[in-house]
Amino acid sequence: MLTFYCMPWSRSSGVFWLLEEIGSPYEIELIDIRAPAGVPESYRSIQPNKKVPAIDHDGIVVTERAAITIYLADAFPESRLAPPIGDSRRAAYLTRLVYCDSVLDPVIAARAQGWRYDGGNSFSFGLFEDMVANLERVLSVQPYAVGDSFTAADTQLASGIHFTMNILKVLPDLPVFRDYIARAFDRPAYRRYAEKEAQLAKQVTPPQFQAPSTQ
Repeated sequence: MLTFYCMPWSRSSGVFWLLEEIGSPYEIELIDIRAPAGVPESYRSIQPNKKVPAIDHDGIVVTERAAITIYLADAFPESRLAPPIGDSRRAAYLTRLVYCDSVLDPVIAARAQGWRYDGGNSFSFGLFEDMVANLERVLSVQPYAVGDSFTAADTQLASGIHFTMNILKVLPDLPVFRDYIARAFDRPAYRRYAEKEAQLAKQVTPPQFQAPSTQ
């Protein structure tokens, strides 16, 4: 049994998409992180900070998006969404995937909150400008996060770029980012995920931003 703890249009979205790419049955447990009363304290036994996403796979609980993505892609190798151990592409796959959590997300959060800091050594995630330049460089020379093939890393990177560029309006709107999103989103699994998420969103507290496009 695979249970997915999520909230529509949140940091859960990339994992939601990944589950549709994998195609194995899963159950959804809605965690309304925007509810006026807050998240029930009981959820802390699943996620210590009462955040989403999280999964429970046959009694094994995994939190943090990068860890969940690595776990799921490896647990369902038939989906061919991750280079196996020993494959030379594995290093780039892990690098791009963890980068979404360790650099892209905190740098964007800092910029969105108006934080100002000098030099790349003040915070572990470095500078906003370095992040933008790195992603632009990578996606200018290859169509996906890991070369020519779509992987689980793209569910996280494309979701992150889309949200931060089109919804938050923090990431620069660059042609290379738009082209990448178009390629990554042009998949049946993405369309299935987007439709399901839109339906789920009707059951919970609405966010304060416009819903992402399903196109």
